[in-house]
Parts: sequence; C-alpha cells; structure tokens
Amino acid sequence: MSALSELLVLPGSEKAARGLEHTPAEIAQQPEAWLSTFEVFRRKREQIAEFLALAGIGASPRPRPTVFLIGAGTSDYIGQSLTFLLRRFWNCEVMAVPSTDLLTHMDEWMIPEKKYLWVSFSRSGDSPEGVAVLENARKNYPDIHHLVVSCNSKGRMIQESADDPRVLGICLDDAVNDRGLAMTSSFSNMVVFGQCLAHVNDVGTYEGVLTQLVEAGRDFLPRAADCASALAKEAYTKGCFVGSGALRAVARESALKLLELTAGKTLTMSESVLGLRHGPMAALDQGTLFVCFLSSSRRVQAYERDLLNEIGKKRLVGCRVVVGGSEIGRDSLAEHYLESSAMSGVADDYRPAVDVIFGQLLGLFGSLRWNLRPDFPSPNGAISRVVQNVNIHS
Repeated sequence: MSALSELLVLPGSEKAARGLEHTPAEIAQQPEAWLSTFEVFRRKREQIAEFLALAGIGASPRPRPTVFLIGAGTSDYIGQSLTFLLRRFWNCEVMAVPSTDLLTHMDEWMIPEKKYLWVSFSRSGDSPEGVAVLENARKNYPDIHHLVVSCNSKGRMIQESADDPRVLGICLDDAVNDRGLAMTSSFSNMVVFGQCLAHVNDVGTYEGVLTQLVEAGRDFLPRAADCASALAKEAYTKGCFVGSGALRAVARESALKLLELTAGKTLTMSESVLGLRHGPMAALDQGTLFVCFLSSSRRVQAYERDLLNEIGKKRLVGCRVVVGGSEIGRDSLAEHYLESSAMSGVADDYRPAVDVIFGQLLGLFGSLRWNLRPDFPSPNGAISRVVQNVNIHS
C-alpha cells in the first residue's frame, strides 16, 4: 500500500479531524478524471470548433487572432503549460497573461485593430479579478471572443455571460471542482481540456496521447507518493523547482503547491533551468530540496544535466530529484529518479498533467509533516480557497 493509499483508507472521522477529507482523494482521482474531461470535450467538440472558427482559429484567410490564456495563480500556470502546444496547433500568437495583470493594465496589453481570443481558466469562476476582467473586456472591447473554462457551473464567469454570443462557457465535471484549498485535480483537468482544444480538429490523435497519460498517471501516483512521503520526513526548509518549456509551468505550480500546503513553512522558488544560474542559485543550501523536471528532448536535457552536475559538485542542496517522462537514465546526477515507461514518446508539451502530481504530493505530505490540515492549510487565514477581499477599482 502506497503512502497515498494509506491516507485514502483512513476512517472518515480521522480524515475530518486531520483535514484529509478532500485533498488526498482529489490528487488520487486525476488519471480517471482526465477521461471524464475528455468526454466533456467530445460531447461539446462541434460547438467548440464552431466557436473557435468564428474567433479565427483555423479560419482562412488570415490574420488569425492573438490568443490570451488567462488566469490567476494556479490558473495562470495552466495557461503557461499550454502556450507552446496551442501555438503549434493553432498557428498563431498565444501568450499566457495573468488576469491580475489585465485587471490593472488591460489597455496596455491591447493593440488597436488586432483580433483577439481570450481563453480564461478558473476553478471557481468566482475569482474577483477573473470576474472583473471578463466584465471589463466585454464592456470596453466588445469584439473579443471569450472561451471560459471552469469547474463550477454556478460561478459568475459562467452564469453572467451565458447569453453573450461572443462568450462560450465550458464547465467540467463537478468532481474536479476541488473542495480542498489547493487546486490539484482542477489544475490537471483544465490542462487536459486545454490540450483537447489544441486538437479540436484532430481528436483521434489526442485520444492516443491521453491514453498514455492516464496509464502513466496510474503508474506514477503510488511511486511519487512514497518518494514525497519519505522526503517530507527530512523536513527540508526550502524547495527549488526547475523545468524547461511547458515543464517550467510545472515547476512553478509545484513550488506553489508546496508553499501553499505548508503555509509557508517550506519556502519555495522556481526557475528555468538556464535562468537559475543568473542569481537565484544563491538561495540554495543544504536545507533545499531540488526538483528538476527533465526534458525528453536530448538537446534540452543536456543543459539540465549540466545544471544537476554542477549543483552536485558544489554540494549546493540537500537532495536532488529528477522527474522525467521515460528512460531518463539513472546516474550520479540525482538521489531520486521518478519516471513512467508509459510516457515513452510523449512530448514535453503533454506532460504537465502527470508531472505536476509529484509537486502536489510534496505539498500534501509536507503539510502533514508540519502538523497542518491539508484541506485547510492556512491556520491564520492568509489564503483561502477562493481569493477574498479584492476591491475592484474603476
């Protein structure tokens, strides 16, 4: 029985007392939930394809729209994990823009006469910034097409734009509307839905990729849980996460999960592999857990291995962990290696949903290590499930 399974079979009363009613199950459900998300997409594919065509995706003649992938915090990292994939398949400019930036500087982001498609991700659909940005854009830039992806059918972003022909709201299954404070299955399922969007006109190809992701997730979960549980017992005071391309978004989300779920008792940082040397490496010490999401690209991987080797030779951290797709090769560059053979041949752009599970599990077991309640890990109320007390200024 894995460390995660041990939490899942605890009596209900103990789960409630320890704040374990939601978070462990929400992490564990992910591979199966991805299949449900794919079915949501399949049922709505024709409607989505028609809407995207009206917005200019896949349309002829050019120009195609500039696409903003919008969200705050974890939802922003969803967009960051999808940017390269959507650029490649939609063949247009795609960029992740935080809703928090758009709220304060929307006019500065907009170029007159440009055509835009905004894709907004929001677990609750009730984030004050997300709601305000959508409202302001509909009022001040009425030509923008909006696709809203949420996990809450009752959220304002879904409800209040239902009658606007330039807005299409898609709600995933309620099961992935995470009840725990930290977004886990909501993150990976919105990532999977975003990958579906890339393949809106090529569903069969993505179905094969998703089958591999589901198999890899099932294989990865118990081994990643045991590794995360063991590392949490070492009580590292810092966590540093690095990745390249789409996996840099995984590094950012993993750093956030460990920070959130330990209420800041484990300080975290994330960087690109090559960016770490340009100053941030100064923060590494023997109390640091270092996690590298290793690229499957041989060229990119060469840079990552150089960094792992340098950190090891300088003895800069307490422990190095390598998370890879498959066949990562075990050598002296790390103390722990996590991979899944089911990921063989899967490009980095599709890996975020699987790889992020390790970051989520580090957060879960780190939270328990600090005697916190993972479903409610912020005893002083510094953070909440949905951001509160944000005044919207006109």
